[in-house]
This record gives sequence, structure tokens and C-alpha cells, in this order.
Amino acid sequence: MSPSTTARPVLPPQVERVLAAVGSGPVLRLGVVAPGGYGKTTVLREISRAFAEAGASASVVDDAHLLPDAELLALRALVERGNENVVVAYRPWPRSRALAALAESLGRARPSLMLEPFTREQVRAVLPASARGLVDFVHQQTGGVPRFVRRLAGLGTAEVTPEVVASFRADLDWLDADVRKYLLAAEAGAALRLDLLGGLLGVDADAVGDVIEAGRATGLVAADGTLLPVARLAVATLSRTDRRIAVRQRLAELQLESGGPVLDLVRPLVGVGGEDNRTGIAGPGMARAFRAAADEALAAEPALAARLLAAIGTAGADVAVRRAVASAMAGDLDAALRLADQVISGGDTEHRGAAAEVAAIALAHRGQLARSTELHRWSPSSTSSAFAVIGQVGTGRLPTAPLPVAPPTMLDGGASLMAQGVVESVTSSATTSLSTLVRAAGLLEPAGRAVLLPDTPAALAALVALHSGEPGIAESVLDRAMATSSGGALMVVRHRLLRAWIAMQRGNLAQAREVLVALRKAGRPLEPRDWLFAVALEIGVARRNSDLATLKRTWEQACEAVLRHPVDLFTFLPLGEFATAAARLRDQHRLAPHLAAARNLLRDLGDPGLWAVPLHWSALHAAIIAEETSVAEEHAASLAACRDRSRYAGIVSAAAESWLDVVAGKVDADQVEESARGLQAVGQWWDAARLAGQAAIRTSDRQAMVRLLDCARLLQGRTAATTRKQPEPAAEAVDAGKLSDREREVAELVVNGLTYKQVGDRLFISAKTVEHHVARIRQRLGCTSRAELLDQLRQIVG
Repeated sequence: MSPSTTARPVLPPQVERVLAAVGSGPVLRLGVVAPGGYGKTTVLREISRAFAEAGASASVVDDAHLLPDAELLALRALVERGNENVVVAYRPWPRSRALAALAESLGRARPSLMLEPFTREQVRAVLPASARGLVDFVHQQTGGVPRFVRRLAGLGTAEVTPEVVASFRADLDWLDADVRKYLLAAEAGAALRLDLLGGLLGVDADAVGDVIEAGRATGLVAADGTLLPVARLAVATLSRTDRRIAVRQRLAELQLESGGPVLDLVRPLVGVGGEDNRTGIAGPGMARAFRAAADEALAAEPALAARLLAAIGTAGADVAVRRAVASAMAGDLDAALRLADQVISGGDTEHRGAAAEVAAIALAHRGQLARSTELHRWSPSSTSSAFAVIGQVGTGRLPTAPLPVAPPTMLDGGASLMAQGVVESVTSSATTSLSTLVRAAGLLEPAGRAVLLPDTPAALAALVALHSGEPGIAESVLDRAMATSSGGALMVVRHRLLRAWIAMQRGNLAQAREVLVALRKAGRPLEPRDWLFAVALEIGVARRNSDLATLKRTWEQACEAVLRHPVDLFTFLPLGEFATAAARLRDQHRLAPHLAAARNLLRDLGDPGLWAVPLHWSALHAAIIAEETSVAEEHAASLAACRDRSRYAGIVSAAAESWLDVVAGKVDADQVEESARGLQAVGQWWDAARLAGQAAIRTSDRQAMVRLLDCARLLQGRTAATTRKQPEPAAEAVDAGKLSDREREVAELVVNGLTYKQVGDRLFISAKTVEHHVARIRQRLGCTSRAELLDQLRQIVG
């Protein structure tokens, strides 16, 4: 007995009753039946000791299933005479005629003792005190089989060690070939598939039943026919690799013949021969299985699908295209482009168009929309024709031919609607375009992550919605796309960034910042299109937070991002943020060529108001920051020219005029409030609050100032009642260290390291007013230095 177990073995109640009756009752004739490892030997040892203590003799026989027929018949004769104590233990299989006859005789004398696995409480009793916390783990791994429980009794953590696994070698080595095959099939998940087992073993159903019974008699198989977890690990680890592969290959072939799934059978074989499977373990007969498994894995696990296809070894162009698709869907665009290029430049004309489509989609994510469009036009598929139209519009070229007629499939129909919606965004109204793109998103929803797209209809709909002042629609369509995994792993970041963009426009800067932090923690490099939006989002959050340090630090990334991603129609949002940041940093010349390219692109498309308005709005603010009044007026005039094209254009145009008046010192409180509330209605909450706040600090009318500050705070999501400046009691009536609400706001921002100007920008007051508040706080707290002031403020505001 292991020294880690208790001195007396844990025995079930029925065994304790037998032991209590030894020597005091009639002759004991008993059969003890259980698979291997269930403690038959332990029970016999305790029964032998009980007979010895009682001074009685007994014939105690273990492993009777291994005895020759002659010995079994002799034991039966002894039992039949009925004048001696006879206890015989055996497994339920193999069961020869002689053993069956012995069991029948023992059963007539007394019902056989059927040993059961340990309960959870019995496992706890077996484990040493140091391992009591692993009761659930040990019970789950072993199924309560006593022998295996004792093997795991010395574990210190919830992990099966190599030493424990190695202890199963003796259990496996003596098994015959068919039982080993059965256990390998059980390890592959086919323990109860009689059809597959028959084909694997080459026997009929009756013989398969015999092998299953033999497998269960080992004690390695649970009552439901599956391998115990620890046994599954042992079978997988200790079996010869070639045997394990051969069993899985044969099972996969049989499963394919029956039309069943093969992924779970094939998955463990991936990588056995190295990343490219240079050892050829798949073989010609397994190519179909690997291909079928890759098709099963593509939607949920595209990276696995790519590895399965790579495992085929030497393969044709069709497999290379499939592998390129899987690589792209997994986000490995380098591999996708490499594989697609090999097919395009090769001699296989049949698959060249499909490879071109994959390359085109990858290049769209890389920000090379013009080259992507050319490849789409080269590909003969109807989806590529639709995607080519989207690329044409995105790069400033209106299609001259009618949109291609889409075949009646989900993907072709969705792609056709995407193209139609993008064309409508420059030739029709925002409402029409949005309706078409939202329908496209709904059509592709059932496909979810199973399709490879250059962009999702949800992302395009969100862009159109953001450019037309409909953030609610953008939010809704993005949420549905994220819930259905539209576009798969390749589109996850894009959807999250666009969702964060809405939060930023609404002034929810913390939420937008959380997305950026999560992307950095993920540690995965972003593709140029996603990186462009991520950098612009960081620039936008920093600007709205008056965080000049972050703005300066991120600006170099912004300049690199626009170099890596040529300007297209779908990048106007980040370009507008960069324009405003460039003006703040007095570095406009570096962005000038890109803004010129954007203006040329708009001109080539006929200056569509939907795409032009947000860019002019950003350029207006850039000009105001740079104190270029004439340039600001030009952009305001361009906005005015679009005023009648849409509700959004009218609101933004009115706000632009109001902002120029405020900058010039002409503050009409009614006009400012109306413009600010208009901006809020189209989702630009931060701009709305900023307009009202800037007007408040520029007016000399005290009543108008209070009214506009209240408006700014309400638009910012803060209540006017708690933030409006109230008459303060005399200093002597105020407790030392007690700050007013306004002083606490100022203190929190100062402690966070903001300058007086940044604090003023945040609270819609002047830097001079902030300085006055800080001086008053310092006087009230009796601080003699700034360091002392900051120290006390940290204690007060945390």
C-alpha cells in the first residue's frame, strides 16, 4: 500500500458487512466482480486477513478470469460441495464457459459482490491531507476508480504529471491488438460508433461487442463508454505515434464514406509532420479527410483550417486557394497574399481568378484599395465584380456600366447590395444608401464569420451613418455585426474601432479609450486600415482631453499611418481628425498632400455632400485653431452650399456659421444654443458642448454666460443644477479644507496633471478663472507651496 494513503484501505459498506460476518456465520462462498483497478485484490486481502484473525481457513483466488479451464472447473466443484469457504475475484471479461459455470455456482450460494468506483467522499478519504483540495479534480480525472485515485494521490496541483501518465504503461502493454485499437478509437471519440469500430477492426458487430467488453474490463473506460480523462491522456501519450495516426486515418476514411464530420478525428494529426507536414503523414488517402476537416473548421477556426490544408503536403492550386482564404480569414494576410500570388503567377488558369479575389480582399485590408480594385476587376466572379464597384467609388471613380446582376445566393446578393449602397452614397440620398447597406448587412447576417469580405456592409453602413449624422443607426448595425461575427476574425477590430468612434463623438472618451487599451493589450499588429482608425481615435481622444503630450507623442504615428494608407473615400473620418491635430501642432504642411488628394477625390465624384460635409467640418476647425479666418470662411461657405442637401448638412452649416461668429466675439446665445442642440441631435455631443462652452467664455453678458454654461454642461452629460456656480459663503464660515463643487472639479483635474488651460477647456471656463480657483483653494488650505498644495489635494480628492 502506498505510504500516501491511509493505514486501513477505504472499503465500500457491502465489503464491511462481509468482513463482519467472517468466522461467525455459515460457509462463505462469494464471487467478487469488477473491472481492473476497482480494488478486487484489496478486498481479497482484507477477507484473507479476516479469516486468519478468526482462525478459519478459506480458498481465496484472484484474477480467476486468467485461470485455465481445468482450475476453474476444480474451483466450481469446491463451491458445489459447500463445506469450505471460497472467495473468487474476476473481471467481467473475458468470460469463458468454465468461468461462467463457476460464476453461476457462486451466485446460487450468494449474490456476487459488484465493486463500484469511489464516491467523491471516498476519494477524499483516500487522499492525504495535503491533497484534499484536489478532490474534485482527482474524482473527475479517474472516475473514482480506486487504483487510479491512488496514483493521483501524490499530486500537489490540478495537473497530471508525466510520472502518473507513465504509471499506465503496464496497463496498456499487455493488451491485445484489437483492444489497443479500440482504446485508440475511444481516445479519438469513436468509442460507441459500432459502424466505425467494425470497419477499423475488420469484424462483425458481435465481435465488436466482444472487443468493447474487453476494453471496459480494463477499468480504463467509464460507464458511458468513453475513456476516463486520465486514461485518455495515457493512451494518447503512451501509444506509438504510428498506431495512433493509423487508427485516426482509418476512422476518418470510414467517416468520410458515411458522410460524417471528420474534424475531431483529424485535428490531433495537424503538425505531427511539422508545420508543412514534410513527413507526409497524411498520405494520398488522407487528402480528402484534411480538406473536409478544413471546410468544417473554416468558419469557427480559420487558422486551424489553414494548418489542415497545409498538412496535405504537395497540393494543387485549388488547395492553395483554399489555404489562402483560410489564412486571410484568420488574419494572416501575409500568407494569404503569398499563396494567392503563387497561383496567380502559376500556370493554373482555372483557379487564377479565385486567387485574385483573395489577394484583392487582403489588399483592401492593407489599405491598397486601388490595387485591390484592379484585382477584383480581373477576377471573373460576380462577388468580385461587386467589390470592384465599391473600390472604384472609394478611389474616386464612378462606374460607367450598370451594376452586375447578382446570382440568387446570399453572398452574391449581399455583395451586390453593398455595391449599390456605396454608389447611392455619392449619387443619391443618405437615407437611400443607408437603407440599401442595412439590407445588405441583414442578408449576410446568417453567414456570420463564414465569408471573406474586403469590408462588411455593417462597417460601410456605419461610415455612411456617421457621415450623415445618424450615430444611432451606426451603433445598431455595428452591434448586430459584432453579435453575429460578421466577416469573422478579420473584421472584429474594424467593428470595434467604429463603435469606439461613435463613443468619442458623443464625448464618452473613457469608453473609446478602453477599446484602444484592449487592442494594445492584445499585442497583435493592426493592418494599415485598422491602424489608421486606431491612431486617429487616439489623436481624437487626446485632443478632446486637451492632452497635448499624447497628441504630440501620437502625431508621428499619424503621419506614418496616412503614408501607409492612401486616401480613399472611406478614410475621411480619420483624415479629418488628423487635420485638426495638425493645426493644433502647427504641422499642417505634412498633411496638406493628403487633404489635397481627398479634395480631388471628392471633385472626381461630383462633390457628394454626404462625404464632403464631415471633411469640411473638420477642416473648418483646423482653420479656426490655426487662426486662418479666411480658410475657415471658405469651408463654412462649402458647408453652406450643401445646406439644402440633407438635414445633417443644414445643422452642420448653421453650427459652422455660429462658431465663426463666436470666434469673432459675436455671441448670440439663442443661435449658439440652437446650433449646439442641433449638433447633439446628430451625434456630435462633444462638439455641441464645446460650441456652447466657447461661447460662454467669450460673452460679456453674465446671464448669457450662465445660460450657455448650463447648456454646455447638459450637453456634456452633467447636470446644471449641481455645477452652476453658486454664491459662496464667506471664507471664515467655511470649514478649512472643505471645497465647493466647482473647486473640487478644478482640484481633481489639477491633481491629474492638466494645465490651467486644459482645465479651463474641460470645464468651459478661462485659464484665468482656473488660476483664481487654485489660489483660493491654496489660501483656504493654508498651503505655502505648490508641492504642499498638491499633496493635500491628493488626500482630499483621492
